[in-house]
Amino acid sequence: MYRLFFKRFLDVILSGIGIVVLVPFYLIITLYVWLTMGWPVLFAQERTGKGGKPFKMYKFRSMTNKKDLYGNLLPEHERLTKAGIVLRSSSLDELPELWSILIGKMSIIGPRPLPTYYEPYYTKKEWKRYNVRGGLLPPDSLCGNTTPSWEVQLEYDQYYAENISLLLDIKVLLKTFEILFKRAEEEYGTCERPHLSEYRKDEN
Repeated sequence: MYRLFFKRFLDVILSGIGIVVLVPFYLIITLYVWLTMGWPVLFAQERTGKGGKPFKMYKFRSMTNKKDLYGNLLPEHERLTKAGIVLRSSSLDELPELWSILIGKMSIIGPRPLPTYYEPYYTKKEWKRYNVRGGLLPPDSLCGNTTPSWEVQLEYDQYYAENISLLLDIKVLLKTFEILFKRAEEEYGTCERPHLSEYRKDEN
């Protein structure tokens, strides 16, 4: 009952309330990003959603679009700004995802939607993460690490997809607050790990 109906009901109600209540924050962050990084203020990327269907996910920008002499984007660490570090560490860059939750592309709690170009690099078991909607708050927060390894993240994602419950969602929600405090202390916004596509290529 929770998985089939109540979870989605909560997503609609809470994301709708969140969007309305956070309007002042949206305006402030929009101005903040525009003044520090320019236009556009949103970053859009194709992500894999429930059932393997792609959708466009939006976040506040945390990097510039600086390019090299050949027109290629510079490495991420060279494009990440101080403003971007603040947004990432506080997770304020994720606020536009409330809209994706409201329209049913995402859930408040669930595996983080990952870029579509990661699709060739999942194992058969890891694909189970797409049996559910991707989420704003990920189940891997339960491991207590702000930057879990890919294996840990995908393992928690798979477990979550197979064991959704109200109790599990409450546990993830409560653990997320602890993770947010850790992120601020560790300057999470500066942390880097290889993309899954690079990581799995290196493994082989």
